[in-house]
Amino acid sequence: MTFDLAVRGGTVVTATGRQRADVYVLNGRVAAVLDPNSPESADAVLEADGRFVLPGLVDTHVHLMEPGDSTREDFPTGTRAAARQGVTTIVEHTHGWPLTDAGRFEEKQLHLRDRSYVDYALAAHVFPEHVSEIRSLWEAGVAFFKIFTCATHGVPAVTPEILLEVFEELAGLDAACLVHCEDDVMTARNERRLKAEGRIDPGVIPEWRSREAELVAVGSAALLSKVTGVRATVAHASSVDVVDLIQRERAAGSPIVAETCPQYLYLFESEIHEHGPFRKFTPPARIRSTEDQDRMWNAFNDGSISHLSTDHAPSTEAQKREGTIWECHFGLPGLDTTMPLMVDAALRGRTSLERLVEAYAQRPAEQYRLHGKGRVGVGFDADLVIVDPDAAGQITNEDVVSRAGWTPYAGRGVRGHVEAVLLRGRVIEDGAPPRGRFIPGPGRPATFPIT
Repeated sequence: MTFDLAVRGGTVVTATGRQRADVYVLNGRVAAVLDPNSPESADAVLEADGRFVLPGLVDTHVHLMEPGDSTREDFPTGTRAAARQGVTTIVEHTHGWPLTDAGRFEEKQLHLRDRSYVDYALAAHVFPEHVSEIRSLWEAGVAFFKIFTCATHGVPAVTPEILLEVFEELAGLDAACLVHCEDDVMTARNERRLKAEGRIDPGVIPEWRSREAELVAVGSAALLSKVTGVRATVAHASSVDVVDLIQRERAAGSPIVAETCPQYLYLFESEIHEHGPFRKFTPPARIRSTEDQDRMWNAFNDGSISHLSTDHAPSTEAQKREGTIWECHFGLPGLDTTMPLMVDAALRGRTSLERLVEAYAQRPAEQYRLHGKGRVGVGFDADLVIVDPDAAGQITNEDVVSRAGWTPYAGRGVRGHVEAVLLRGRVIEDGAPPRGRFIPGPGRPATFPIT
């Protein structure tokens, strides 16, 4: 047999270890992983000696703002940023044009044809008035359902009594959900108090989006997950207190898991006072000391945190400066920087490449049943990332592909460099047309028409 491609001589990294091996590709999938210098032939060869070979990364929490106002980000730009740093699969949802029924889902699929440089799935939003649409959306092919427990980004709150109904419906379908956990009553009360005091300083952010509000909402979601058995993920768990609460509920029988993002591993709460809108995201950064930071990294490394995402929600510098701290956009860009930060952390011993692969490829693919993604293994899509561990550089605003054009990590030195990225066995090249494919969710019947 002659394979389409051989990636020779690299060190293949999985969630459980690493080995020097040759990876062979046929028809876009991994066909064999063999000892180096195996006699198999291939039409093309990619030399990876001295490099690490990782699975394409899977980012399941991305906002690219299309359809609708895409001045903050669009699919071609955002997915180019993803591809450049090894993210070959995303799950996207935008709050500006939420998917609340199957008709909007089909419209978005049609809009996105030939606009993505990486493979993508789509998530739907749960609005209280659209709970009846959950089944049709699941069968249409959404990957999961995004739920807000507080009114944010123009999305209404799903309060506990409605959340129970939603969880029961999702559990009956075996559908997954991602829950933004901040208590609506507490955040609204905080907002009223702070505005009554005339506060417009950046310090309102951690007081408005308080630790207590997050913990209360996480507790409710974890309890209702246990009652219903729904496959729920807490979005962007911001602190060890949140992770510990989730772990206690898991020990009591809840299937809920924690997702976190680099901003909760790297950024300090106090930075809001210096950087203002450029540190406005929610939940806010919670790290107050190096001890806090160490505890969060430990929770990431020991698996208490299930998986990693970016929560990529960019705004340009000009957009970030629009209005007061109350009016300017929430969110950070993340697709450009998460891989460099995490590879650097692994090469410095803060984490490991194995844990990076588990948390940013394998586990998210498993949680949302993105079949064929997240591993370098026979039968999986040949989504591969070639990393040069000997390279070194610095994160700069100039290197940000995202429309944001800036990053909170500018100026950080990093070790390692993404040298090449393959999507289904072909290198993603600058200037080539986008060839990302839509990935139907697991609830879509095989007979459902493909649009």
